[in-house]
Amino acid sequence: MDDNLKSALTKVPAVTLGFWIIKILATTFGETAGDTVSMSMNLGYLVGTAIFAAILLALVIWQIRATRFHPALYWTTIIASTTAGTTMADFATRSMGIGYPGGSLLLLGLVLLSLLAWRMALGTISVDSVHEPKAEIYYWVTITFSQTLGTALGDWVADGPLGYLGAAVIFGGLLALVAVAYWRTKVSHVVLFWLAFILTRPLGAVVGDFLDKPVASGGLELSRGAASLVLGAAIVLLVWLVPQRAGSRAAAA
Repeated sequence: MDDNLKSALTKVPAVTLGFWIIKILATTFGETAGDTVSMSMNLGYLVGTAIFAAILLALVIWQIRATRFHPALYWTTIIASTTAGTTMADFATRSMGIGYPGGSLLLLGLVLLSLLAWRMALGTISVDSVHEPKAEIYYWVTITFSQTLGTALGDWVADGPLGYLGAAVIFGGLLALVAVAYWRTKVSHVVLFWLAFILTRPLGAVVGDFLDKPVASGGLELSRGAASLVLGAAIVLLVWLVPQRAGSRAAAA
């Protein structure tokens, strides 16, 4: 298939600076919104997971059935995946009792398994391949696992002596190193994309926790609902203002 035609059919946005800014805001929103439902509304992690997983499934089906790239639909699906990832990670690490190390290892295995299956089935894990239903299914499964993994990693690091701000510095620094590697090395851009995609989630998780966790725990103790509304408004504004076009700058694997 012609590269221009592939780009026209691709139903994910181009990977630009604006993409990463919106992605980080979306992951932060996912943390505060997930905590609002499971904690502030006292519905628990399992019920919260069921709610957000159902919403995510409906949006993914809508996304796959769409005939072209719709920015609002794409970013709503991303938000649903990161919110579901928050409650799923909390359920795995807390309700199931496997802890942050066990949950992180389990979810890392699921991310790698999803990427391996995608590569074996289609010969690439580049987002440039997301122009057919099979690739879209692999894409959204991988994203959901990566969002869940990122939540567990963020909580694991922030729960230690570094706290929320220290963890944010760690994950922000790792993202900066990935950016340097993108521009200064010959490391596969596809590999770097997925590393960055995973790392944005723990960064958003610890920033979200910093906003809404108690002051005694190192947070600002802001209202989860209010924080979610502000973050949601910022995402909507950026999606509207930042040029959204289909395609990707990540090289094919």
